[in-house]
This record gives sequence, structure tokens and C-alpha cells, in this order.
Amino acid sequence: MPLLIKNGRIITASDDYHADIYCEGETITRIEPTIDPVTLPSDTEVIDASGKYVFPGFIDPHVHIHLPFMGSNAIDDHESASMAALVGGTTTLIEMICPGPNDEPMDAFNEWNDLAALSSAVDYSFHMAVVRFDELAKSQLRSIVVDHGIASFKIFLAYKGALNLDDTDLFSLLTMAKELGVITTAHCENADAIDAMQTKLIAEGKTGPEWHEPSRPECVEAEGVHHLSTFAELTGAHIYAVHTSCAPAVRAALDAQLRGVNIWVEAVTPHLILDETYAQQENFEGAKYVMSPPLRKRSNIDVLWNGLRSGAISTVGTDHAPFNFVGQKDMGTEAFTKIPNGIPSVQERVDLIYNFGVLAGRIDLNTFVSACSTKAAQLFGLYPRKGSINVGADADLVVYDPDHKHTLSVDTSYSKIDYNAYEGWELRGRSSVVTVRGQIQAREGEFVGTVGRGQLLKRQPTHY
Repeated sequence: MPLLIKNGRIITASDDYHADIYCEGETITRIEPTIDPVTLPSDTEVIDASGKYVFPGFIDPHVHIHLPFMGSNAIDDHESASMAALVGGTTTLIEMICPGPNDEPMDAFNEWNDLAALSSAVDYSFHMAVVRFDELAKSQLRSIVVDHGIASFKIFLAYKGALNLDDTDLFSLLTMAKELGVITTAHCENADAIDAMQTKLIAEGKTGPEWHEPSRPECVEAEGVHHLSTFAELTGAHIYAVHTSCAPAVRAALDAQLRGVNIWVEAVTPHLILDETYAQQENFEGAKYVMSPPLRKRSNIDVLWNGLRSGAISTVGTDHAPFNFVGQKDMGTEAFTKIPNGIPSVQERVDLIYNFGVLAGRIDLNTFVSACSTKAAQLFGLYPRKGSINVGADADLVVYDPDHKHTLSVDTSYSKIDYNAYEGWELRGRSSVVTVRGQIQAREGEFVGTVGRGQLLKRQPTHY
């Protein structure tokens, strides 16, 4: 069914203007000051966006849906996570494929892709995590890039003995990434330092969730960014530091940029909104807020927002990793090292960044769109198909009501998680209509679309 969005204020990463948008098939076909519905096919649906913004569909470049972790598995599936994303205005997800050290990369890709293809209501792609780098893995990773269009890797400088790569493999992988034109996303910490700190704290009887942050302090994250940047400098590879949480890590990335390293920085919603006191709550409530890197001192929040405003930080993701408080997080009651990591935010991200960023005067609307949509599309080979409002682009659009007031709650979440990290928070602004390739998938806080309509987005490598 054709779609006409009238009278909206169109906001992109660079523009701010009023116009009508006509979508036919799956793409935007006309953008004009005024389009008369009488001239259009009779079955055209007309949406009046008077008093509302029209944004390009938002992109979350960092989510975990199918995630084995510490003997458990994230509670969402692709149906629930994608419906939550859509209600929150996100139309594209880039999920981390996280195989175990003994898994073959191609088997992992097929597993994750089959699950997403079955029930995702949004378009999707993947970052392919590399946790082994033998000859078989090298061959399969090349095929995943060339034959399946997965143009980004993921590596961990954390989780010793499970997911981390040693430096020999790190150098070889980044050399391959440079050759293939693949950008490497990285969890930047130091696996050995964390392991030593956690062993020490547990031996001292410091076992509660409040000790998670001291086991992996700011200096460990900053060292990880510096370490990765050194290897990128040696190989010429393009790198992307995920979920950067603190001032020292941001400075390490900026220092690398000044040396000519091709590094981009991501922030995630929890680090922009929450601080370490949430993980220090009594009666094990702090476990709800355990993630890695951990929540930091409140002074880091302003640093991250300033980085977004200046462009030093390029994107905002979520690191959505949903583990129930009862039955999963509570596996760590005797030791914080056994608490599954994650603060789910895929449904709340856009509204939280709008409230604590735009409405708070920290960033403007164009920066909001850039950080939550356009820059991710550009970095990960999706632009201008995604992340833009242009003729020929996919008709992924968000009509956003800036005046709508609502309260965040687990009761209104489409995620299967049994708690909401932002329970009871009152916000202003909500996605009113959300389309994916021209079809309305969410309306007024409700999923109204088609499960399984999402498509795998094959991407061309561009980071040579």
C-alpha cells in the first residue's frame, strides 16, 4: 500500500525542513513541499504529521539477542527484541554473533541468521565475533564477508579464556580486516588485568554486584582502547570502540585519532543515563545494572554527552543484552563474576536520548539523528539506503510526537525481560508511526506489523 506522510518537520543528520514524503513499494519516491493526495492511488494511506518530526528509521549498531553467556542465554528472541525496537523507533538492528571458542564461524553465522530470518520484524545485519583464528576460521571468515555481506568483525579484549584473542591473533585479524575492507568493532578492556582483579576481590570476600566496577576500573578500559589503537596503527585497520564508558577511554581514542588511527567511538544508552550508584543498590538489586564495561562515576556522563556534541563520539547503541533478574542475574548471588551482563534498552533508547540529550540541551536534533541512525549507516555500509530521507532510500521512517508523555515500565515493554532498568521514569516524546520499507510496523506504542518481515542487509566493505 502506498504511503503519504504530510505536514511533517523532516529532520536528518544535516537538514531541518517541512515537506511531504511519498513512499511506493519499499522506497521513498517523492519528497516535495506539498503532495496532493487526490493525485495519488486511491489506496494510499495518508498520515498527518502536523506538529511532529519525521526522522529516518533509527539504527541500533550494538545489540545481543541470541546470546549464550555464562551458561545461560539472553531471554529475548528475534520476535520480541525486534518488536521492542520498532515500538521505540528503531528499524534496523546490527546484532553481535558471539560463538564459543570451539565453534566454527560459519556454523555460528548460519545459526544466528536462521533465527533472525524466522522472526525478525526489522531489517538486520551482524557483526561477526572472532574468538578463534586458526586456518579454518580464517577461510570461513572470508566467506562470511565476501559471500554473505557481513562487513564487520567483533573482537573482545576481555573474558579471558572464553572470548579474548591473544596479540598474535589480534595482529593477524586486523591485517585481514584491512585487506578485506572490514571495520573491526572491539570490546576494549584487558582480559588478564580483569581476571587478576576479580580473583583478588573474590578472595577478599568482596562478592556483591557493587564490586563489579572495581574489578574492571576506568584505567583498564582506557588501556584496552590504547592497546587496540596501537595494533590498528601498525596494520592500518579501521576500528570501532564499542560501549565506551569513561573519560580516560575517550581520551585514548582521541589520542589515537590525532596519530592518524582510523578509530570511531560508540557510546551506549546506559552509560549516558545511569551511574555506578545503580549497581551499588542493596539486596542484590544492583545486579540489574551489571554490564561490561560497568556503569561509572557520574562525572563521565557529561564527558560522553560532550563527545557526542563535538563528534568525538559517533554513535549511540544499546548493548541490549536481556537477562531476567529472577533465574538468571541471581546466578551471581554468591559472586558478582557469575552475574550475566546486560542492561536492556532496545525499546527505550531513542526516547531516553531525546529526553536526556535533545530536551536537556546537550545535543541538537541533527546530532540526535546522526548518532542514533545516520552515522551507523555510514560506518557499517548501509548508507544511503538506511539512515537517510532521500528519494531512492528505503522507506524506513519515524513520525515522532514530541509532546506525548509516557512512563517507562516493564508492563509496556515488548522485551521478555522481567524488569525495566528505567522503571517509572516519565518521559516526553514517543514514536507515533514507524515504517520499515514502506510498511507500518508500529503505531502509538503498539506493534502492528508483520513478524518475520525483516531482511538480512548484505553490506559492501568500505574500510580499506
